[in-house]
Amino acid sequence: MMSSDEPTAPPTLQAAQAQISKLQRQYQQTLDRWTPHVLQRWLGTLALLITFMLRIVLSQGWYIDALAIYLLNLLLAFLQPRFDPSLQDDLLADEIEEGTGDDGPTLPSQRDDEFRPFVRRLPEWQFWLGSTRAVMVALFCTFSEVFDVPVYWPILVLYFFVLFALTMRRQIQHMIKYKYIPFDIGRKARYGGSK
Repeated sequence: MMSSDEPTAPPTLQAAQAQISKLQRQYQQTLDRWTPHVLQRWLGTLALLITFMLRIVLSQGWYIDALAIYLLNLLLAFLQPRFDPSLQDDLLADEIEEGTGDDGPTLPSQRDDEFRPFVRRLPEWQFWLGSTRAVMVALFCTFSEVFDVPVYWPILVLYFFVLFALTMRRQIQHMIKYKYIPFDIGRKARYGGSK
């Protein structure tokens, strides 16, 4: 016998929840199948981006500059390390100022001898997924007149290029200062000389 204190969902709500759960599983399975196909995923996103640009040119509207700025934000997160070396230097300087040598002997703190792999703030998969979703949303927005806001587009394009140049310059200076490269050039590092 069922207790009257336990609320039960109506059958139609349970059926809807089951259908949503099934769709979420299918979506996740599709994403899981796409994971190893890096080049094909990015080519698909590029095709979507070209479709979006063609839609803008042919319809003569929908200059969504927010898409470009969002993609720039994703690119910067993709290029940055998860643990910022400048913040670690600040923490190390604070520890030295506080005088942590009173606790007894400590291990050497030379970080140049230690191998530290580059770990991205935004992994490639999330970068691709965020970019693809953003382009799809922007493409979807071109089908509604509500999002066709009249703007003087040359100023927005100039703003984007100035923003891109300044942020990339700062990011490259950061890479040079802290000696990290966010890309794998494609060659495996060989240790112990050539034989």
